[in-house]
Amino acid sequence: MEKDDFSNLPRVQQEDVIMPEIIKILRKLGGHATTNEVKQALLEQDNAIPETVINQIKMGKKGQQYKPFNFPFNFSVTNLEIAGILMRPQRGEIELTKSGRQLNLDSLNIQMDIRAKSDPEWKRRHKQNLIKRQKSKNNPPVVNDSVEDTIVEDTIDASEQWRSDLLAALMQISPAKFELFSRLLVKSMGVKLDETIGIKLSGDGGLDGYGYLTTDDFRTARVAVQAKRWEDMVPSPEIDKFRGAMDKHNAEYGIFVTTADFSRAAISAARAGTRVITLINGERLIDLVAKYQLHVTPVVTYELDDFFKEKD
Repeated sequence: MEKDDFSNLPRVQQEDVIMPEIIKILRKLGGHATTNEVKQALLEQDNAIPETVINQIKMGKKGQQYKPFNFPFNFSVTNLEIAGILMRPQRGEIELTKSGRQLNLDSLNIQMDIRAKSDPEWKRRHKQNLIKRQKSKNNPPVVNDSVEDTIVEDTIDASEQWRSDLLAALMQISPAKFELFSRLLVKSMGVKLDETIGIKLSGDGGLDGYGYLTTDDFRTARVAVQAKRWEDMVPSPEIDKFRGAMDKHNAEYGIFVTTADFSRAAISAARAGTRVITLINGERLIDLVAKYQLHVTPVVTYELDDFFKEKD
């Protein structure tokens, strides 16, 4: 199948392409990874899924940003979970089960090995969703709902809404403020910032930050920072330009921060040569904001398990 054909496939057929790739990637990553790591690996490898499809961003009806690719990806993960090929140790993580580790991909029959188990479960969930709507005054049942329409909610985690809200907020701030935010991020990561380099406003053609990172063995390295508040993918020429700025200031390490994603060519360019550039895309940026609690406040809540939902 050609890459361009993937976009024209129905969602179910897209899942059929994605599911074996998820299994292959998990095996490469040792059988356990976060869903973001798996999606990043899908982006980096040259497979049947175009990078433009993986990185595409759309605006929802309520004004929130989302990636359409996440829907077939999340459905694929759930299909594999229902089929017993992978499990979710905790939120945002997936792991191959014994069956998943031993599965022969050369003889994999998606219809028999996966959908024969997942399809009945999706129908059961569809039926449950219809019953919930019938009981809700605010959401009356829609008679022409399909299974796919009513189970989309299963792929959306309401507790993760803050991620799209944060990304949208980052896109609204000025480029200068984003550069300031990026310097705060790398400072939180242990880089001691230099007050004389990389503090000019956007458009100066130089660095957006510069500092020094001292390791446990007291070795100090010069670190250059580039920040791009972009919506489109960062292309490889931007990486080359950044590397030139690193050379100018004799930086051993580079950190490139963006609200968007990096093209496959940009990822390859960042890994070329003797000095690998660390790439922080939108998803990774959000993870780091949560880790270092940069201008965000964690909210603790609880979810009731099936004990309280089961009828006696």
